[in-house]
Order: sequence, then C-alpha cells, then structure tokens
Amino acid sequence: MQMFEQREGEVALNDDPAARLADAKLVFIGSIVSPWKLREDCPKNMNAAREKSRGATLLIDAPYRPGLAGLAGFSHVVILSWFEQAPRNLIVQKPRHASDAKGVFALRSPARPNPVGLHIAAIVSIDIEAGRIELDAMDALDGTPVIDIKPYFPSVDAFPDATRPHKGGSE
Repeated sequence: MQMFEQREGEVALNDDPAARLADAKLVFIGSIVSPWKLREDCPKNMNAAREKSRGATLLIDAPYRPGLAGLAGFSHVVILSWFEQAPRNLIVQKPRHASDAKGVFALRSPARPNPVGLHIAAIVSIDIEAGRIELDAMDALDGTPVIDIKPYFPSVDAFPDATRPHKGGSE
C-alpha cells in the first residue's frame, strides 16, 4: 500500500485492511489503458475525464473475451476496477475541494477499505476477438485492473430525481 499524507480531520484505521485474511477471491479480467500515468494528472471523476476529451480502452484477457458476446449494441457500460495504488486505511477523509471531512462511504474517493472503482463510460467500439472496448473517457490510471463489466440499463440504472448534499460536495 502506498502511504499518503493524512490531512487535518482525517481518521485512519488502526490497521491496513489489505493485511487481513481475505474473504473474497477476486480475479482481474483485464486492464484499463488510459492517458493518465500519474495520480496527480488523473481526473477526479468521469465528467472531468470527458472535459479533457481523451478516450481510453479496456483490454480484456483472452479467457474472459467470450463474456463480451452480446455487449455490442449497448451505448454504455459500467466498469468496476481495482484502485491498487490507493490507500486502504482511511475511514474519514477531507477532500481538497471540501470544507469538511466525511466518512469514506459518503465519498467517491479511491481511498477506501476495498478500493473498487465505479465508472460509467460510453462505448466507442468493441472488438471481441481482440478483447478491446474503446471508451469515450476514463478516470483511472493506465494499467488499473478491471474486476467486472456490466451493461448500463438507463431504465433501471438512472434515477433522475436522485439528490445529494449541496454543501461541500461528495464527489
């Protein structure tokens, strides 16, 4: 785990969750190819990634490519990634853009006990045989492992009346 300087108001766990006995057996099905090589250059969310208008690619490992069958025709995908460089011991964080510290479960920060990334991206093209999905944008570092891909269903995945707190933001 890479260590990061703790900001005022942040609270760390007493131990590193990664050092505990595992209770899940995850496999990485591929990786993300993105223009972001350094953490400080990586956009903080998908809107910021789209503003920089740089595409990205999902490279799916050969054994998992048959799982892409039927994905063509979907406009968007939900991608679950593993932020392997993120610290896992911060339970309360103070984002640079926020006035107050917040619990990790009220944030989209990659620093969390299980650093799972959630990305919804537009599909530009799919090559199942090569295991390549070209995307409109990505807010993850180059080489980030992919845990899963799911089709985005606007009929069940979008909540137009969803709300969030306005003061201090939670992204």
